Amino acid sequence: MAETVFSRIIAREIPARIEHEDDRCLAFHDVAPQAPVHVLVIPKRPIPALTALVDGDEALIGHLVLVATRIADRLGLAGGYRLVVNCGRDGGQSVDHIHVHLLGGRALGWPPG
Repeated sequence: MAETVFSRIIAREIPARIEHEDDRCLAFHDVAPQAPVHVLVIPKRPIPALTALVDGDEALIGHLVLVATRIADRLGLAGGYRLVVNCGRDGGQSVDHIHVHLLGGRALGWPPG
């Protein structure tokens, strides 16, 4: 897989405001937030998109969601929040490295796009 901005953040080549890190993932605040709280949760193993998931990735994807919910709790998003995973250009994916957006801190409208 080609190097991405996220792989460079994981390698600490690009600074980020890190909210969480463990052996499987990294979570950091988005540099162009779309809500008062906008954190990206990414796997350290590069997976380009949802369409590249394989059998055995269930635990990793579940871990990303669990980490996002724990961050939401820690950041005081008791009123609610949204988790979003974009897939492909038409789905709004701009970086070819799967990532979960944690959005909150205000009422979020629907439909989203």
